[in-house]
Amino acid sequence: MTRVVLRLHEDRLPEAGDPVYLPALARALYVIEGDVTVEFATGCASQPAGSAWLGEDVIALMPGAGGARLLRWELAAACAREEGALRSAPSAVSAVKLAAEIELDPGFGWLMRCDRVGFPKGGIAYTHVHQGPGIRYCLEGGIEIESEGSTHGYGPGEAWFELGPTPVLAPTSKETETAFVRGFVLPRGCKGRSSIRYVRPEDAARPKPQRYKVLGERFIELPGD
Repeated sequence: MTRVVLRLHEDRLPEAGDPVYLPALARALYVIEGDVTVEFATGCASQPAGSAWLGEDVIALMPGAGGARLLRWELAAACAREEGALRSAPSAVSAVKLAAEIELDPGFGWLMRCDRVGFPKGGIAYTHVHQGPGIRYCLEGGIEIESEGSTHGYGPGEAWFELGPTPVLAPTSKETETAFVRGFVLPRGCKGRSSIRYVRPEDAARPKPQRYKVLGERFIELPGD
């Protein structure tokens, strides 16, 4: 097994700020507010709020006229000392929301995916598993994660980790709609396919209230490969 660390940062880039330079790593970016231009060796991409960019290149981030607030998932070797802070950008603010050490089978090829999941009031994700691990970030509303005999609640701005094969039941707020965005690592065979599997046959047949939107996915190499 290959031991790696999946980290989620929340970055705040000021308006008219200097470029932010990031080293080569498998990463996904999601823009919460504002907009940012991602520059890489072969071109650039303009990312507005609600969009995602995925890649493994050395990149530069150029915030738009109003600045940007974004989420940044990165997959690094477990032995890496660097925590992904924006040390070369003193005007930017970066916080590690969550980091999880995971083991991935090198016998698989892997991909990174970023998607958004929305629920109506009182929606629920019935007991399920996924094909790989990931970190979620609540954008709005509230969600409870019931797994392995414990329950934890999360609201806007809070993040949580799901291993993947560990069953999870997830009811959401009855007072307001709920949405979260996630970055996770999946076998390449999941490209273009849902990663969710329901544990109970009766749940698989029920109508599903949640709405999924894949924002991007990309084949990646594991650190050290």
